[in-house]
Amino acid sequence: MPYPIEHKLVIGIASSALFDLSASHQVYLEGGPEAYRRYQEQQVDTVLDKGVAFPFIRRFLGINRLHPDTGPVEVVLFSRNSPETGLRVMNSIAHYGLDISRACFLTGESPYRYLPAFNTSLFLSANEEDVRRALQADYPAGLVLPSRTEDDEADGELRIAFDFDGVIADDESETVFKRNNDVGEFHAHETARVAIPHQPGPLADLFRKLSVMQQLEEDAQRADPGYKKILRIAIITARSAPAHERVVTTLKSWGVSANETFFLGGMEKARVLSIFKPHMFFDDQLSHLHSPGGNIPMVHVPFGVANRLV
Repeated sequence: MPYPIEHKLVIGIASSALFDLSASHQVYLEGGPEAYRRYQEQQVDTVLDKGVAFPFIRRFLGINRLHPDTGPVEVVLFSRNSPETGLRVMNSIAHYGLDISRACFLTGESPYRYLPAFNTSLFLSANEEDVRRALQADYPAGLVLPSRTEDDEADGELRIAFDFDGVIADDESETVFKRNNDVGEFHAHETARVAIPHQPGPLADLFRKLSVMQQLEEDAQRADPGYKKILRIAIITARSAPAHERVVTTLKSWGVSANETFFLGGMEKARVLSIFKPHMFFDDQLSHLHSPGGNIPMVHVPFGVANRLV
């Protein structure tokens, strides 16, 4: 039987992350809500271009195609549009064949309050206010940053990369480092607490549920050696030895792991990202969210000490 939504891995997506709404937004800025409404109604049959998160979402929904009996994942649209102005978005979803049937249209209001109603493990938006309000309410969210959209349909994998501190784990250790920007103090703190797992960070639930998806793939491959896995997960952190050991302790205590883990010791993350080529990379620090080609989808998680507004 298909999973009920409370047992699924659910991603909430704003139309601003799924599609390129730059032209629509410009109309809103220049003419206000009424001009925006007229524009969307006039363009209702014009298909929107793919946005930064589109390749990620398309592949994520592909998990259901490989597990049609259970349908373990779902994507829900969360929109500041009204149902009328959001009709173009829904038509574009249908045009691209995305299996998205549930939607919330809030007519100008932030959708963050409704995330728990849909069991949402991640909310992706290009609206910074909505993302910050979600995180302040302890809901998992990320700000999709502008980048060049590339969607190689011949590439069937879904590759997701995470920073560790302030993303998967809490910002306890980041707070120690930020106090004096002292790597030695940070390493001493981590060595003293090597056997103590971190508390979960904002995307810990997402990481755990992705691990469940990986186990589904392991089971499918055991039943059918010809089954080709689609999900690959990486952790890419600025930590290095001896601070690496607490990462291992934490993940082991949660019963999860990554396919690939990189302890870079402050080396530029783009060097690894350009090879791993994730369809989404999550980091709490904007300084880590860049790539030479501008073609890696980046998500800022404005959580914790690294993102306190002064």
